[in-house]
Amino acid sequence: MEPEHDFHKSARAVSGLLAMIFGFFLVIAAVLLYVMIDPGMTAFRSEPELAQQQAAPPAEDDFDKVEDGIHVRTGFVAEEGYMTVVNNCTNCHSALLVTQNRMSRESWEATIRWMQQTQNLWDLGKNEEIILNYLATYYAPEKKGRRQNLQDIEWYVLEN
Repeated sequence: MEPEHDFHKSARAVSGLLAMIFGFFLVIAAVLLYVMIDPGMTAFRSEPELAQQQAAPPAEDDFDKVEDGIHVRTGFVAEEGYMTVVNNCTNCHSALLVTQNRMSRESWEATIRWMQQTQNLWDLGKNEEIILNYLATYYAPEKKGRRQNLQDIEWYVLEN
């Protein structure tokens, strides 16, 4: 009778372990389902937090706001042609993709051609000249000179 008693004891232990594992996965599945339904976890936020989050979108004026010569929403230099650049370039990619690059007019034009050939950029028509003038003026390569030659240096030989 002993071996049968051990078998039942082992079977109960295994079934208890399986029930615990199943329960664990059930809890994980429930949490994931909840996060899918309410990714903002709004049930756990206070009323003031929710009210602030659900505030009205910025006024139309804020989209074109310029401070200190910079278009706030994009970071573009707010000079002649910048809205044409905003309207044509930021439809497909972030303004940062423009502002982090510095190219000559020819390189900007080559980039536009590449986007037209490989990225489905539309024909810019008369806007292309405005865009190229703007980019070549405000996002041209910066001239960085070499550092000055070192002078009056007493050189020494490193010994092994």
